[in-house]
Amino acid sequence: MRHRLWAVAGGAAALALLTATGAHAEGEGDVRVTKTVVNKGGNVIVGTAKTIRYPIAVTVKDDSGVKKITHLSTFNKSNGYGFITWDGDSSCVRKSATTSVCTGTMTVDPGWIADSDDIDSNRVAGVWQVNATVKANDGDYWISDHIAEYKVKRAAQLTTDATPEPVARGAQLTVKGKLSRANWEDLKYHGYPGQSVRLQFRATGAAHYSTVKTVKTDNLGRLSTKVTASAAGSWRWYFPGTTTTSLKVSAGDTVALR
Repeated sequence: MRHRLWAVAGGAAALALLTATGAHAEGEGDVRVTKTVVNKGGNVIVGTAKTIRYPIAVTVKDDSGVKKITHLSTFNKSNGYGFITWDGDSSCVRKSATTSVCTGTMTVDPGWIADSDDIDSNRVAGVWQVNATVKANDGDYWISDHIAEYKVKRAAQLTTDATPEPVARGAQLTVKGKLSRANWEDLKYHGYPGQSVRLQFRATGAAHYSTVKTVKTDNLGRLSTKVTASAAGSWRWYFPGTTTTSLKVSAGDTVALR
């Protein structure tokens, strides 16, 4: 497949090496990677339609100065699969005579994902690692495996609907919603069952939301609970996310008292 970064056999071989020896590196000379920052320290969130691009910044050191990144790849740490490509270029910013920060841009189009592997592509969400080869001005090079870890997550969606509107003070208010997440196989959002989601309230004029209770989604990802309406304000659902699915906060639904 055009966008496949790791076939099953290649991924298995790479994982065998990492399991047996930990991070692996080899090369020639004294050029070294000293630090790697992925997506400015944030998770990479992939949905069903939007192409995502993000930086991997690699700090490189050599006594002759740094030339460039010659290889940059990333894939799931556990199963060796990846669907994110490097554009093949890097820009290096010199920090001193011996040290530069070289940045490569990674790209994923959700339309690639299902064709990038022969398993359920949703299993590729989770903890990913970065490999890179760097080169110095004097020709020294270093092949570095496992220079960073980060999370690639499935995008989530979350809704809120509070009724009745307006509501009498002291009456019961029903707050519903739905949590869904991107399915990378069919490029649609499906309900996310069995997840703990926080119901939050912010009184009119208040600066912050506070958690009122925690509710679990049903088998279709739906949420529903009853609360006593004691003040006017906004209700929302807050999902903290998981290793494979992004944090999501719904828009607030404002309810007045009558």
